[in-house]
Order: sequence, then structure tokens, then C-alpha cells
Amino acid sequence: MLPFWLINGITMVDKKLTVIALGVILALGTIGFNWVEYLLPTAEAHGVQAQLQSRFVRIEDETFNRQSLQTGEILTVNGNLVSLVERDMRAWLSIFSESTNAGNRWEMLARDPPGNVFDIEGNSVIAYSLSAKALEPGVYHVHTQLNVASVGPGLGPGQTVVVDGEFILKPIPYTNIAYQSIIIGVGYVITFATRPWQVI
Repeated sequence: MLPFWLINGITMVDKKLTVIALGVILALGTIGFNWVEYLLPTAEAHGVQAQLQSRFVRIEDETFNRQSLQTGEILTVNGNLVSLVERDMRAWLSIFSESTNAGNRWEMLARDPPGNVFDIEGNSVIAYSLSAKALEPGVYHVHTQLNVASVGPGLGPGQTVVVDGEFILKPIPYTNIAYQSIIIGVGYVITFATRPWQVI
């Protein structure tokens, strides 16, 4: 039988090694070190979309005004939304982009149909246009994204767009953050004032 101090020594060493290993993993994850890239070869591909849009609304004739641009320049996407059902639907349009960098930053400038939410009448065809300013350089695969209420998102075929130039940093809207913080604070006060204290 091993002496008492040796058993405790092995246990303490195991605990210390476990804590050190976890610390190293967390530190590498925090600084963004991607060790998998160095161990395995990388491969990139654009997957086949499996969207519900084909049963409800199809995005057709999606065209882009350019394939390369500088930051600060405007990308415009045009196309048609073809309703495949008889009932009316509520929807909203945006741009979805996949990229090699972590930014994916675009500033929406204009939508047609205008506004955030619009109606798609049954069996109708609606021409659309989206304009966005590129804020970060990168190689993007850009799609029209159509979100249909109670159905979900659907993507157009998309196109690769290359953006060059310097990063454009948008100022943080502190007034919006303050407003939202006040609303959240009021919600908490109402919740705690109207709900009896419970022991958790």
C-alpha cells in the first residue's frame, strides 16, 4: 500500500494538471487561437441551401450591381419575390452574407418595398431592391434573405463579392443603448414589484 502523503500528492498533481490544462484551453480560445487550422487542412465550400422558401415564396432573378467594391461603396441587390401560395403573408428583407472574416458588416441604406415589414399578396410577384454600404474588407458570399412570418428565412442564390479598403467604424449609438437599458430596468422593476419573492 502507498503511503498517505504519496496518495494525496498524486491527487493534488492530477488536480493541478487538470486546472492548468483547462486554463490553457480557455486562454487559447479567448485569444482566438484556432489550433484546428494548424492540425487539419482547411477546405471551403458553399453548401446547398435547404430553405422552405420554395414552398411559399421563391426569390428569382437575383442580380448584383457589382462583384467588387471598396469599403464605403454601395452594393445593390435586385430581384423578384414570387408567391407560390394563395394566402397573403407578412415578410421582411435583408442581406445575408457569409465571409472568411468574422465581421460580415454591412449597413442597410434602402429597402424596396420600403419599411421593415411588408405584405406579399397570394400568387403575386413583387420586385425588390436592397442597398447596403460595405463597412469591412473581406470576401463575402452575399444572398437576399427573405424572412416570412410563421415560416422562416429563405435565401436567394447569392454571389461572391470582394470588398477592399479600410475598416469603417460606425459610432456606437449610446442614446439607443441608454434608452434600451431604461426600458429593461423598468421591466425588471415591474417584474420584481408584481411577483412575490421566491426561494430558489
